[in-house]
Amino acid sequence: MTDTAPTTPALEPRAGRRCHNALNPLHSVVYFSPEYDRELTALGLERGAMAYFAGRAAPLGAVAAGTVTATFYNFNHAIIAPVIPRAWGIASPEAVVETRLRVADAVLTRLLGPEVIASADLAEAARLALRATEACTREARPLYAANADLPVPEQPHLALWHAATLLREHRGDGHLAALAAAGLNGLEALVTHTATGKGFTPGFVQRSRGWSAQDWAAAQEGLRERGLLDAGGDLTDRGVELRREIEGVTDRLDRSPYEHLGAAAVDRLTTLAGALTHRVLGNGGFPLEHFGKS
Repeated sequence: MTDTAPTTPALEPRAGRRCHNALNPLHSVVYFSPEYDRELTALGLERGAMAYFAGRAAPLGAVAAGTVTATFYNFNHAIIAPVIPRAWGIASPEAVVETRLRVADAVLTRLLGPEVIASADLAEAARLALRATEACTREARPLYAANADLPVPEQPHLALWHAATLLREHRGDGHLAALAAAGLNGLEALVTHTATGKGFTPGFVQRSRGWSAQDWAAAQEGLRERGLLDAGGDLTDRGVELRREIEGVTDRLDRSPYEHLGAAAVDRLTTLAGALTHRVLGNGGFPLEHFGKS
């Protein structure tokens, strides 16, 4: 009789997406916090667009507006150009990166509480998330690659935030490639995404990404001509299928970190991160009026 080695459970196709969805709010909550604007304006940056673009783009270095527009994809260049690269004459990218980490420390400590910050579960989540990042790749992923060059913080909650940032930007860079391959520009990507009823509301997206009502209407009309939206602004069957294909390509491009981690550890990280995100949401980390259906 021949002994057989135990089989390793296969990673489900959407396991990485579920893990990302559990982890991502732990990164993105900093941009919605009062600490973010307060600390970055203390550097001399202007509240709002300048603080946001400088904070997220700082790992790239003192880049011009075009680089930010290219890597952020769905923001109107017209709201980036007035603040980037002007921001770098006020605060260096290095100073902004240091401040951003300080903000993450303050926000996570406030929303999770000192007992959770010091917990074994959070430390385990940090270890698992960092292990997943070992299989991320830099090629054609500029925002991920820039953040990957930053040192890993020693404190577990900041190491978790750093790992969540890497995994977010790794998936995000791949998602932009999928959108471009599908023939959707940044505005069209926003219109079709909000038409799913998930994520941010159209009104919030228009304001925060710098698109006028006229811009939005013109994009909707173009998408109707392509058969992707109906007269009411909802996705047609063809539009639903295109969005499904885009998410599937994104999953495939983002599979390596989660395959490296393994199915059981991905499930464990999803559970741990989900509990932390639930606590962040419960303590008011996000302005829920900006979101549609989950």
